[in-house]
Amino acid sequence: MDEAELIARAQALASESFVTASGPGGQNVNKVASAVQLRVNIYRLGLTPEVFHRLTELAGSRLNLRGEIVIDARRHRTQEANRADARERLAELLSAAVKEPAKRAKSRVNRVGKAQRLQSKKARGTVKANRGKVDWS
Repeated sequence: MDEAELIARAQALASESFVTASGPGGQNVNKVASAVQLRVNIYRLGLTPEVFHRLTELAGSRLNLRGEIVIDARRHRTQEANRADARERLAELLSAAVKEPAKRAKSRVNRVGKAQRLQSKKARGTVKANRGKVDWS
C-alpha cells in the first residue's frame, strides 16, 4: 500500500467529533463547538509491521489504549478550518511513518586519526593523574 492510498484509507475510516474549544473566538467560543477530535483506529489500516511500529513511535501520547490515534485541532475559529487542520496533521503523521529512515553508515577512522585520538586520550589521562595531593617525600 503506497502513501496516498494509506492516507485516503485513514481519512475514510476517521471519525470526527466537535467539542467546545478554548482559545480565540471571544464569547462565541463558549457557545460553538469548533474544536475537532479526529480518531483513527490503526489496527483497521492494514499496515505492514515496520510502518505500524514507526507510526506508534511517532504518534506517542496521541495513541490511546484502544489503538486509536486522537488528533485535537483547535487552532482556528471555525469547524471547517479545524477539520482541515486535523486531516492535514493526520496525513503528515502517516507520511512520516511510511518513509523508511536512512540507514546509518558506520564511520571509519584511518590509522593516523586513530593514533592521534589515542595520543590525546593519553595526554588527558596524564593531566588527570597529576591532579590531587602532592607527595613531598
